Amino acid sequence: MIRYTLNCERGHAFESWFRNSAAYDKQAERALVTCPVCGSAKVEKAIMAPRLTRADIAEPRPRPAPPALPALPALPALPTLPPPAVSAKAPVAIMSPPERELRQKLKELHDHVTKNAKYVGPHFPEEARKIHYGETEHRSIYGEASPEEARELREEGIEFHPLPILPDEFN
Repeated sequence: MIRYTLNCERGHAFESWFRNSAAYDKQAERALVTCPVCGSAKVEKAIMAPRLTRADIAEPRPRPAPPALPALPALPALPTLPPPAVSAKAPVAIMSPPERELRQKLKELHDHVTKNAKYVGPHFPEEARKIHYGETEHRSIYGEASPEEARELREEGIEFHPLPILPDEFN
């Protein structure tokens, strides 16, 4: 094993262990060595003095431990606080540029439908059937349907598409 002192491009210094120098080179080339402070993968080995031992020279004696610090006075007990209220967690993600582009397109689709179609609310299955079977003129509509209602519409051959609900609609 070999220990390197490393520096990132922002000047943070840290140490890391590697099986050998080739292992470091391989990991650094693949940007797997990152700064623990800022996450930068632009890392270089710092200048280090080698630590060599010779068989003909005795190991240096360990330094004595520094004197103990005087004990600090005890602090008064803090009042206990009730635990924070537990809230339901929501799924979250950090998106890449292609995912942000897809999300933008979904938002545009959602905005287009809600601007150009009539909202029929929970009556969506009935209105969709009336349009499909020619009981009313064809028009764009949107609303709500349960999973069971959606399955029945599909079985009847009625074409519809789920309208994406984006997270910022809940804010």
